[in-house]
Formats: sequence, structure tokens, C-alpha cells
Amino acid sequence: MLQLFFAVAFSAVPLTLYIPPIRSLNLFVETIEGALRQSLVSALTAYPRIRSAVSRLSAILLRRRSGGRRD
Repeated sequence: MLQLFFAVAFSAVPLTLYIPPIRSLNLFVETIEGALRQSLVSALTAYPRIRSAVSRLSAILLRRRSGGRRD
């Protein structure tokens, strides 16, 4: 059991290298918040344009499809 404990403990030690120190964690969180804020603004402005483009394309495709089938 002691061997298992040491095996788990020593295998987890390299994982601590991936965790940033607390002093740089604040900067990391601030950077992520800024990126999310900018992406949200661009997504909100792009969404109506994308919706309009999809609507226009679907209207064109429906007109072509219904125009080809005349009974």
C-alpha cells in the first residue's frame, strides 16, 4: 500500500509544473476574460448578419427548387 502511495505521489509531482503560480494566475484570468468579452461582442454583431445570410440563401434555394417543379 505504501508503494502505491509513493507511486501516485511521484507521478503527480510533474503535473504541478503545468499549474501556474498564483501571482500569474490573476493575469491569466484577466486575459481570458478580455478574450471572452471581445469574442462575445463580435459574436453578437456577427449573429444577425449570419442569420440574414442564411435566410437569403435558403430563400434562393427554395425558389429554385419550387421553380423547377411546375405541375
